[in-house]
Amino acid sequence: MNAPQSRVGVLGGTFDPIHHGHLAAASEVCAQLRLDQVLLVPANGQPFKQGFDSAPAEHRLEMCRLAAEHDDRFAVSAVDIERGGVTYSVDTLTDLLAQLPDTSLYFIAGADTLSRVDQWRDPERLMELAQFVGVARPGHSLPESDVAHAWVEVPELAVSSTDIRRRVRSGAPIRYLVPHAVADYISHHDLYAGGIDD
Repeated sequence: MNAPQSRVGVLGGTFDPIHHGHLAAASEVCAQLRLDQVLLVPANGQPFKQGFDSAPAEHRLEMCRLAAEHDDRFAVSAVDIERGGVTYSVDTLTDLLAQLPDTSLYFIAGADTLSRVDQWRDPERLMELAQFVGVARPGHSLPESDVAHAWVEVPELAVSSTDIRRRVRSGAPIRYLVPHAVADYISHHDLYAGGIDD
């Protein structure tokens, strides 16, 4: 008798920086779909964010590790950063399946992102590699979609990476918007203190 496949969520993104909104979404999807784990996968470079002034990949990867270290449901994969170049989801999922045989992948994405899947590289192949999970805010109608395997309502937190970067530049506190270890890391490495923003 074959062992049951592991059920692993994949939450990719720039994570510049990772914040409590990302973690709340990962937690909710993990609980509702009874996943064994959610992988946080920071992008090396995103095709829709070319010219975007982001923190170096090694810092974004380490912030993800710090955010995940106290929750056994979360793990971090450097697969996109190790590959280098522009990150395409089809490459992410292909590489993860090669590393994780006998695993069913659940690709987690926001409703706005899923509406643009036809613009991604090799969308037909994407559908073969993973089941897509759409996340939406409470009270918003869940879109009709041929792409999403499931829709999950996630807690709505008024936090964004863009806002966090701007708050750092203006000297405003970020302590309760990101995990404490991430806030300390940003301060210690003087991230987001200058430069242009998106």
